[in-house]
Amino acid sequence: MYTLQTSACFDSAHFLKGYEGKCSNIHGHRWSVEITIAAEKLSEEGQTRGMVVDFRTLKDDLSNLCDELDHCLIIEEGSLKEKTIEAMQEEDFRIVEFDFRPTAENMAEYFFNEMEEMGYDVVLSKVYETPNNCAAYSG
Repeated sequence: MYTLQTSACFDSAHFLKGYEGKCSNIHGHRWSVEITIAAEKLSEEGQTRGMVVDFRTLKDDLSNLCDELDHCLIIEEGSLKEKTIEAMQEEDFRIVEFDFRPTAENMAEYFFNEMEEMGYDVVLSKVYETPNNCAAYSG
């Protein structure tokens, strides 16, 4: 079994509605995402001969996902009043809404699923909220 791993980062804010503690307030992170993919065999033809996939392609795909979340407010659908969202959008703040609570655990699953949808055999997805704290998802 061959495995490849790459990482990318993005800066964004979130909050956890219904949480009792500091994380109930809007706060930011420098999120770091690590993706590990696997393959039983290597490509035998063309430019990627001897590779699972070109690292540049893997890195670009993960970076593009992270870029979609860079410098925005990540929220769970229904966690803010519609008036609040409208006021923030009038100020040109970028908001990304998910149908899940934006915890590190759920974000790890999100990146796992998104990379799988791109055709990768994802083994593990890790999301770091801080350099010392991460959540992992392995499907």
